[in-house]
Amino acid sequence: MPDFSTIILFAAASLVLTATPGPDMLLIASRSVSQGRAAGFLTYVGIALGTYCHAIAAALGLSQLFLNVPIAYDIVRWAGCAYLLYLAYKTLRADDSAFSPSVSLKRLSRTRIFTEGLATNLLNPKMALFVLALFPQFVSPNGGSMLSQMILLATVLNTIGLLVNGTVILLGSHLRSRLSTVSRFPRLPQYLLATVFTALACRLALGSRS
Repeated sequence: MPDFSTIILFAAASLVLTATPGPDMLLIASRSVSQGRAAGFLTYVGIALGTYCHAIAAALGLSQLFLNVPIAYDIVRWAGCAYLLYLAYKTLRADDSAFSPSVSLKRLSRTRIFTEGLATNLLNPKMALFVLALFPQFVSPNGGSMLSQMILLATVLNTIGLLVNGTVILLGSHLRSRLSTVSRFPRLPQYLLATVFTALACRLALGSRS
């Protein structure tokens, strides 16, 4: 296993990375505003599980596929774009009361919220390349099982991410309570979430591999 100093260094790097606004934080924030605190945390749990999946894939060498077979990267990238655009469409087509800040969270199932967070992370090939590029720098050849070390690093990253995104979730749910007093724009959270999904799709489609 990595020694304590290596874990501390990785935790510091994770803090810088997770505190930098990105697609995951944007999705979590929009979910927290549109559906509340529980939805924000469920979205994060899905994203965190996706991080474990990427770490395991990297440990097993599957992420090397993106480096050696460029078309595999493009297939996953465009699948992710299509999925995000589908989510944007479904959001706009949904009953606006499901996104109203004054309505119970039960209108959107917890399974759906969790699954969307997980799928959004899994269908982001840049996350796979990120894990493949960063994690091996903190893995020791003499530290035992590569898989165990990668899972440990993913746990550290997710723990730091929980602290950072937990703050975002609390702020988002606070904003949600403020929006509950605004009745002139009942579909505003719905439009916000659809815009987030569309923006993430465009970012994935137009972004480079680097």
